[in-house]
Amino acid sequence: MSNVDLANNEAKQLNLPQVIRVSDFADRMGVSVAKVVAELMNNGVMATVNEQIDFDTASIIGAEFGFEIVAEPEGEEQRPNTGRVNRDSNLAQTRPPIVAVMGHVDHGKTSLLDSIRESNVAAGESGGITQHIGAYQVTKNKRTITFLDTPGHEAFSALRAHGAKRADVAIIVVAADDGVKPQTKEAIEHAKSAGVSMVVAINKIDKDGADQDRVKQELSEAGLTPDDWGGDTPCVPVSAKTKAGLDKLLDVVLLVADIVDPKADFETLSTGVVIESHLDTGRGPVASLLVQNGTLRPGDWIVAGNTYGKLRSMDNFLGQKIKQATPAMPAVVAGLKDLPAFGDWFEQVQSEKIAKDWFIAQQRKNSTKSLNTAKTMTSTDISKAVVDGRVKELGVIVKADTQGSLESLLNSLELVGNDEVRVKIVSSGLGDITESDINAAVAAHAIVLGFNISINGPVNQLSKRSGVDFKLYKIIYELLDDVRDWLSSLLAPEEIETELAQLKVLGLFKTTKQKVVTGGKVITGKITPGLELKILHAGKQVGEGKLLSLQKDKQAAKEVTEGEECGLEVATAAPIELNDTMVFVKRESRARSL
Repeated sequence: MSNVDLANNEAKQLNLPQVIRVSDFADRMGVSVAKVVAELMNNGVMATVNEQIDFDTASIIGAEFGFEIVAEPEGEEQRPNTGRVNRDSNLAQTRPPIVAVMGHVDHGKTSLLDSIRESNVAAGESGGITQHIGAYQVTKNKRTITFLDTPGHEAFSALRAHGAKRADVAIIVVAADDGVKPQTKEAIEHAKSAGVSMVVAINKIDKDGADQDRVKQELSEAGLTPDDWGGDTPCVPVSAKTKAGLDKLLDVVLLVADIVDPKADFETLSTGVVIESHLDTGRGPVASLLVQNGTLRPGDWIVAGNTYGKLRSMDNFLGQKIKQATPAMPAVVAGLKDLPAFGDWFEQVQSEKIAKDWFIAQQRKNSTKSLNTAKTMTSTDISKAVVDGRVKELGVIVKADTQGSLESLLNSLELVGNDEVRVKIVSSGLGDITESDINAAVAAHAIVLGFNISINGPVNQLSKRSGVDFKLYKIIYELLDDVRDWLSSLLAPEEIETELAQLKVLGLFKTTKQKVVTGGKVITGKITPGLELKILHAGKQVGEGKLLSLQKDKQAAKEVTEGEECGLEVATAAPIELNDTMVFVKRESRARSL
């Protein structure tokens, strides 16, 4: 305990955040800053008046001044505009339903959506797999429906989760010839946790091997009982190829949406969610937004995640210029200072000053969070593990076309590897491969991985001159498969030992420091010169050696089989005694894989 005089013996409770500035800490306690700084120094903490200290440090110092420090509860995230319109208020109006299309890879989600909106996105998708989250609108019975097309590959789990959380209805697509798969179950769980109503589209009913009853049985086992089996989950058989059942599917979606009755205020300041972002040559940061409340227009100032900007342009999902975006409408906007992350919220503000002030506050908040972030393993720990030979690393630089793809790639790469080999992300970013990427790869001895991007001629030549490997991909699992193969090549080979024969020692004729001439009888198998052997005494291994030569009936022999006696010359430094057992083995290395 320090010499600080306490006003009373009973500690006063003081609520503090996880990180606080020294001056603010002093103000809250009603103590001079000089005394707080002095007490910090007494406890070995050199902090100035404007520096920040963490909660644990504040707890120790606070106790010296007679305070019991208690952590402030983290409240809801504050937004620039505090007012919110309740969906049940008289200002709320019915808006189009937002529908997420989810399911297992290659079960026909994008093809189904193509058929619904009579476009051909699937032909433009690499391998026919959706790899970005997209939003589209269709009209049925003079009513608009907004569709979120979410990727099906397992690496895009986060995107699927974001899709479900922003939707009113989820269409779970299941192939009639393949049934319920792991990502189908995952999509169902995402929809359940988000409280989203579900409709199952049993696709590919025209294919050989289609079995709707099997699909329904597997759905029941996954927790969704079809409505025609007495449950509450509508199941609609469809074919994206022939367009059979699509009208009924849309009718069912609208019926479910009527029960949900989605509403929004069209007149308030706009709010919503970022569903994708990427860097566009000539336009800079471009973001796809899904408006959830209010009406968004070109010229509006918005904050989005940790960035802000004034909207210079606004397009619809067809790439056509639009003058406004109302609730449940997707819009592609340009004008933000930086790229927001997919899943970030956005909000319209009334002026540039509000946007800037919010941006500065967010930067300060993020720096505070980083000061107090707990780490499970430090870079020093990892470096030491690599030096010790316990971990081998594959350095990679990752470039992608969109923020959503980049985040999914980075998350997936972190999961590739084991306690022996791992991926080290040297750097990552959006856009084509640049000279700085190649230079960074040279310095870090890394491979450059590009996803849905390209490399120009001069940078390509630089990579060749520098000896840097780069790989370009259109399909995520091909990238992950290659990384897995590269990591596998770093694994130490597996040593395989096969027992070939056993011999019982019956005589000892000559012993030196490095060799023993002995005789014995082969108990099992067949022995030949050159084999490695283990020496067992009373069942326990006491040494190893190698069979140099072999004699049978006082003649050199190429082999001796079970039941035969022989003489042996063995290279070994281990002692050999009568009745010991020699176990002859073959050792080989086998490549391992992850």
